[in-house]
Amino acid sequence: MTDVEKAPSSIPRWLRFVLMSDRAGSAWYIGAGFFFAPALAVLSPWPTLTAVLWAVIAITGLWLGLLGIAMATGLAMVLKAGEEIPESYWRSIIDYPTTTSR
Repeated sequence: MTDVEKAPSSIPRWLRFVLMSDRAGSAWYIGAGFFFAPALAVLSPWPTLTAVLWAVIAITGLWLGLLGIAMATGLAMVLKAGEEIPESYWRSIIDYPTTTSR
């Protein structure tokens, strides 16, 4: 049994997906900003293409906002149950290497 499987039962199973999606989506969204800023400047003479790019930016931002609400809800459920999320759970989400004593 892994450390993640030993997590308290009050942690919703879907919370792991939400946390990982929010982390990856936020990183992508920030990185894509470096593409969209010059793309909007180049495509500004064509209002239809500019509107499409703004729609993509807005829909992606809305999705990240919904993930944030789901994340807050899941974490509030854990707190309401009086549980604590172990460090191993957080490390498994961010792929942070576990420390081993040598």
